[in-house]
Amino acid sequence: MGDDGTRQQQHPAVEGSGAKAAELDPPLHAIGFEVEELSPSRITGRLLVTPTCCQPFKVLHGGVSALVAESLASMGAHMASGYRRVAGVQLSINHFRSASLGDTVLARAVPVHLGRSTQVWEVKLWKMDPSTREKGPQIAESRVTLLCNLPLPEEHKNAGDALKKYSKL
Repeated sequence: MGDDGTRQQQHPAVEGSGAKAAELDPPLHAIGFEVEELSPSRITGRLLVTPTCCQPFKVLHGGVSALVAESLASMGAHMASGYRRVAGVQLSINHFRSASLGDTVLARAVPVHLGRSTQVWEVKLWKMDPSTREKGPQIAESRVTLLCNLPLPEEHKNAGDALKKYSKL
């Protein structure tokens, strides 16, 4: 379901989305996150909640939700800034519900503000409804503020190559 309550078509996972995550963001790959849609205006993906992602009560660790939010917002901001260096300066996250071991979490990041020096991204996480394989209850929502006018040092001039390789511009 979309934010307005309308039924949204699910985008199929991009072929090799696990390998793509390894190239785009090694920490996301380490927890099993799969990047699906990748553009300067929208990043989506999914995460199977495994023991690696859980806190002691067998539910998704809040820090994992924050990692997903910061990573997706940073990728989007890097693309939206014309592949300039970005740096997260503030992350705020609210957790509404838990996702349990074995659940799949769907994630979506979209820009709220794309300025010359800062960007603000909204990242939402939902538990996937196993019967429909679509978004179920929202479990978390975050805002990520990033500086986006930073110079790209010569030694990191290829930092955006993987994003350019996989993004839909």
